[in-house]
Amino acid sequence: MARAAKPEVVLNSVEAEGQVRALKSDVDYQTKEFTVEVLVQKYSDGLEEDENEIYVPTYQREFVWSKARQSKFIESVILELPIPYIFIATLPKSIQDDEGRAEIVDGSQRIRTLHAFLSDHLRLSHLEKLDKLNGFCFSDLEISRQRKIKRQGIRVIELSDRATEEIRRDIFERINTGSDELKDMEKRKGIYTGPFYDFIRECAATEEFRKVCPISHVKQRREEAEELVLRYFAYCDSYLTFRHDVRKFLDGYLKSHQHDFPRERMLQEFQSMVNFATANLPYGFRKSPISSSVARVRFEALACGITLAQRLSPNLIGSKKKIEDWITSKEFSNHVVSDASNSQPKLKGRIEFVRNKLLEA
Repeated sequence: MARAAKPEVVLNSVEAEGQVRALKSDVDYQTKEFTVEVLVQKYSDGLEEDENEIYVPTYQREFVWSKARQSKFIESVILELPIPYIFIATLPKSIQDDEGRAEIVDGSQRIRTLHAFLSDHLRLSHLEKLDKLNGFCFSDLEISRQRKIKRQGIRVIELSDRATEEIRRDIFERINTGSDELKDMEKRKGIYTGPFYDFIRECAATEEFRKVCPISHVKQRREEAEELVLRYFAYCDSYLTFRHDVRKFLDGYLKSHQHDFPRERMLQEFQSMVNFATANLPYGFRKSPISSSVARVRFEALACGITLAQRLSPNLIGSKKKIEDWITSKEFSNHVVSDASNSQPKLKGRIEFVRNKLLEA
């Protein structure tokens, strides 16, 4: 039986252009610049009575920024670094009691952080650049610095009252969908570029490593392979100095090796580790033959444990049967649970567990 012909799609450029013009005309805006002081005042005046000129609509999330993230933003303001635009929308007269009120479409976390700081509800912490400001509230600063912060300009895009609620929500969704936060390794690629980062990428791209340590396509695009390789080198060399902050530990290690590192020694150890894992681990670094990716804590335990054992026994010979016995045991499983990643004793425990099992064999 002959298949029914699919209906033809008629492309009408005139209708398409008409649709673009119609929707585009609904988004009318102007760019303004407010000082920090004025912006905070427009948000805070009448805050308790819901009469503030600029307010947070119900579809926006709660104030969720951590103290560290708030402090980082204030640090950017003090250093007069570029701040992303804040989007607000003037409400149509039909849905506002007082003419001129505007809702925050995007930027509520930033505005609320500025308000918290200027009202002394935020004490700065976790600052690395301006570390001497840690512990400061706004009123602790010199008067001249307070004035400079208040005069700092913040750029604002204000949608006109022609923007419907649907348009405002659509803009909010597009902005927040498009601003997917970078993973730690993606940030490092931009901050710590140099010979060592290139070396990490080289190791992560080898066919042998990818086979024994498969990574999903989505995670590959987010630098997961490079993240694992960095963790391998950092923990092999310095796991005894690790405390609890993985990001800070890895950043410090990468920075200290950025332009000067023992390439030949590290490459030889990495290749020996990959070869041993390929020959002796039942499913490579995966938990089972059907696993599509590798858990970080599992990789750290096995990869670093292998290298530590090879450092003590350069001619280390594996026993697939004995390895399979302990790698599938409850004891090993307890060592590589996901909540153990930020614990120094557990990191030491899982790496040395693998090292000792390999040396026993």
